[in-house]
Amino acid sequence: MDLKTILDRRKLAFTGVFALLSLALYQVKFSDILGVQSQSFTLFQLIGPIGAGVLGSALGAVSVFAVEVLNFLIGGQPLDLITFVRFFPMVFAALYFGSRSKITDKLAAIPALVCMLLFWMHPAGAQAWYYALYWLIPIGAVFYKKNILARSLGSTFTAHAIGSVAFLYAFNLPAEVWIALIPIVAVERLTFTAGITLFHYAANTAMDFAAVKRGWKFLNVEKKYSLLNALSKE
Repeated sequence: MDLKTILDRRKLAFTGVFALLSLALYQVKFSDILGVQSQSFTLFQLIGPIGAGVLGSALGAVSVFAVEVLNFLIGGQPLDLITFVRFFPMVFAALYFGSRSKITDKLAAIPALVCMLLFWMHPAGAQAWYYALYWLIPIGAVFYKKNILARSLGSTFTAHAIGSVAFLYAFNLPAEVWIALIPIVAVERLTFTAGITLFHYAANTAMDFAAVKRGWKFLNVEKKYSLLNALSKE
């Protein structure tokens, strides 16, 4: 794929629209991050990962990072360590979601493995070592990425791994907090998985409609996740 194709003006325009939509959803609070005051999840956690599925891994990850930076600038927050680190969980989640080859799939699983090691190296993490076993999920899910649920599950747990390690080292949360979070994480991440999956179906249906009506061939439509494709088979 040449640079001209990657930088197609229509694709860049669509990237901008996606970024603006993501930024708007970033302002919609979804739930609090337990154990950390003034931090919360937003609907961006549901749409962010699919950016790489819609736009391709590289452009999707760049779009997600741009949204993180824009949200920081709009919010007027101080650029402390935890704010900086929070730029990256969704970037890696997007890269995980968008990878579609055996090589990139294996690379996408590395952050979860690294996070497990970092978690166990921390004194509090070592006491709650089984919390990090959640991150075996994105490692195992790379073998089933043709399944959208496995892909979404691996993506959201990749973000979870990076975010958890960041909060562990930034706030030194005690082992009791991590142990108490274990059942909550299960419900939280299954909810995110469902949300990412639904957003992906919605995005592919909208893009499929645009591709049919406007001839926009530059869009990365996964037709098996388009409701229009399902309806056309009936």
